[in-house]
Order: sequence, then C-alpha cells, then structure tokens
Amino acid sequence: MNKIDILLKEKNIIIPNAPTPAANYVPYVITNNLIFVAGQGPFENGKINYTGKVGESIDIETAIKVARICGLNILGVLKSALNGDLSKIKKCVKLGIFVACVDSFKQQPEVANGASDLMVEVFGESGKHARFAVGTNSLPRHFPVEVDAIFEIS
Repeated sequence: MNKIDILLKEKNIIIPNAPTPAANYVPYVITNNLIFVAGQGPFENGKINYTGKVGESIDIETAIKVARICGLNILGVLKSALNGDLSKIKKCVKLGIFVACVDSFKQQPEVANGASDLMVEVFGESGKHARFAVGTNSLPRHFPVEVDAIFEIS
C-alpha cells in the first residue's frame, strides 16, 4: 500500500469505481504530464441520488455533500487511469465547479469547497488548486453540481 492508500484507509474514504461516460466522450485524457478529468456528477453506485437546483430543492449543506461526491468520482476516474495508484498524482492543478442554482444564489464558492476540501484531505499541500465555481441554470441529468479537474502526474 502506498501513502495515499494508507491515508484513505485511515480516514475511511472509499473511492468509487469510475462512472461510465453518459455520452460521446472519454472520462479522461492524458497529455504530457497532465490528466484532464471530464465533468463528474453525483453518481453513487451507478445511481443519481441528488437532483434539483441549489436554493430551490437542494439546500447548501446538501450541495456541499454533492460536490464531495463529484470529487470522489474524480478520484475514481484518476484511480482507473493510473492503474489504481493515486500516489502518481503530483498536484491537483485546477477544479471547475458548476452549480445548478436559482438566480439569487450566491454561495457557489461554499458549495465548491465540498470538492476542494476533499482534494486537500487526500493529497495535502499537493491538493491545493486553482478553481472556478459558477452558477448555471441547469446541468446534465438535472445534477445540482458537476466538477471537472486537471491534475499533474508523475
């Protein structure tokens, strides 16, 4: 077991299997020493357990949890891409967080912390990243949150 696997076990963080793409795209692309992970929604065991708009049918605490689930799915894609070895991650470079929300909702950064905090929890200083967090009127499959990512790999 590498140090990331040990940390995941200690913190009881379970990385899911990578979700299957829902349309005509690949879950990740590796170029040079970067891996670009396609947008991940809140799939849990192949099911979407959270749908709706933040500020309407989804409260902020739930939205933060949903962002974390999206982050876990990113880790699942990374694990699949790197043959199970997350210790090959050198740096979380950037996260992009999309929040389906009502027009008056202004707490996209707080929602984004659900995914951002997970990356720091798993990768420590190497998990600190640039990001954007934007509100939108709708997301695929009626997701409340979707997250994409860029990582540097060894």
